[in-house]
Amino acid sequence: MEAVDRTGIALGIDIGGTGIKGAPVDLATGAMVGERFRLDTPRPAVPESVAETVGRVAANFAWSGPVGVTFPGVVSHGVVRTAANLDEGWLEVDAAELFGRVVDVGGHGPVRVLNDADAAGLAEVAHGAGRGQAGVVMLLTFGTGIGSALFLNGRLVPNTELGHLEIRGKDAEVRASVRAKEDGEMSWHKWAGKVEEYLSHVDALFSPDLMIIGGGVSKHPDKFLPLLTLRAPVVAATLANTAGIVGAALATGTQAE
Repeated sequence: MEAVDRTGIALGIDIGGTGIKGAPVDLATGAMVGERFRLDTPRPAVPESVAETVGRVAANFAWSGPVGVTFPGVVSHGVVRTAANLDEGWLEVDAAELFGRVVDVGGHGPVRVLNDADAAGLAEVAHGAGRGQAGVVMLLTFGTGIGSALFLNGRLVPNTELGHLEIRGKDAEVRASVRAKEDGEMSWHKWAGKVEEYLSHVDALFSPDLMIIGGGVSKHPDKFLPLLTLRAPVVAATLANTAGIVGAALATGTQAE
């Protein structure tokens, strides 16, 4: 493939528990430039093998330019602090430096690494359901766990990890994630009740002006959104599976850490 290195375009790479996917993104529009490329997340998902896979994703685009990478855990100034869904060998790893060895940033500075929910939030605030919304905006992703991203007037407050708020003596994600719904064989109605209890707690703590629900359930808003009664408006995310890639790319031009 011909090299892609144009002004206003960055490569976004999204690391997930099952797949690592990426694409160049037009930062002005949030649109992917070309087809998304995906490889399986290696097992075990140790730093060296994941970095090698990230390098292969970048190489698919013959990339030279700014690069942003999501990570499923807390990331502080490029260093991994938690890695619940990958491998404990990631703890305290300088992921920005590690990924910088395998991708070509073309003189655009270090690789930007950020929490995956934070990346999805950046995408939704810039180009999705949160675009133009002032005040406090929250993105909550429901999947294997619950991820969160918090914004004040469009500026990210990173690494909130609100899926670990305690509800009835347990982490919220143990009660209200999609995995909990599936493991407990809950109906949409029963699951929505647990989601509402969790969101009501979040609402009481942060008084958001808008809540955006992301993750796989955002494809089925009609199944659960009408069942929720909350003070804050609640809407479905609009960028679906592209949000992580888009947000990672956007992070190359923001103060996302």
